[in-house]
Amino acid sequence: MATSVLDPRNLVDIQARPKRSATQILSWVLFLASIALYAHFSSVRHRENSEDRIVPSAKQLVQGIQSSVFHPAEEDDDLDPGATRWQQIRHSMIWKDTVASGSRFFIAMALLVPAILLGLHMGIFPYFGAFFLRYVLFFDKIVALSLLPILFIVFGIDEWSKIMLMVIGVAPTLILDTCQITRAVPREQIVKAFTLKCSNLDVAYRVVFPQILPNVINSVRLSLKPLALFLFAGEMIASTDGLAYRIAIMRRHMGMDIIIPYLLWVALLLFGLDTLLRFLNRRLHPWL
Repeated sequence: MATSVLDPRNLVDIQARPKRSATQILSWVLFLASIALYAHFSSVRHRENSEDRIVPSAKQLVQGIQSSVFHPAEEDDDLDPGATRWQQIRHSMIWKDTVASGSRFFIAMALLVPAILLGLHMGIFPYFGAFFLRYVLFFDKIVALSLLPILFIVFGIDEWSKIMLMVIGVAPTLILDTCQITRAVPREQIVKAFTLKCSNLDVAYRVVFPQILPNVINSVRLSLKPLALFLFAGEMIASTDGLAYRIAIMRRHMGMDIIIPYLLWVALLLFGLDTLLRFLNRRLHPWL
């Protein structure tokens, strides 16, 4: 039964069921509190120094957003003054950086698919597990950022060194997680599938894989932030474009009016991708 959040006793009641309206209101409280706190500190600093750039005012943030969305990067040529809004956006600083970072991110995600399949095979085929498990466990304990100099030597400072840093940083954990999820499938189901004359691959891909897919998608969701972390590390060290590259450039100029919108944009992109994966999981597996 839905209950009102106004009753203080409901706050510590395990069986309380907040109304939908109360849930919506509560979910925005911390956002509004954070905005209010930021506005307070910004107001205090600007009373002391009207040109303060450490905590930009709302006007400065709006100007920074407009500069990011409608103006090209400093290293690019200016647009024709008669360019349309769409042309301005297509040649803007944030568009260029988002496309560059996004292409690296999604290539790395595509390269994680074989890692998931390897984890499936390690969990269901004993010889795969015996061959790969100890090596992957050891490799998972290597700090991926320590491999960055080696990656730069092997792949150069172009795209592939950053992509491989993301893959190497996330793949071992994803392999081990998939392996553990696979081994949690009841053995009785596998035996039953063999009694129905299923082959080994039938059991792997038609019995086990559909069952573990919801949890694997959740594992990928939890890997989004580590992927972005390794992407940012690579772009900040050696890159000529990308979201992290722009943040590093703006840091040198104390450009917080650009840095803060960029950080919020990255968070919004990751939140949107996470929401998309959750929606996909619910559509593919409505029984969850």
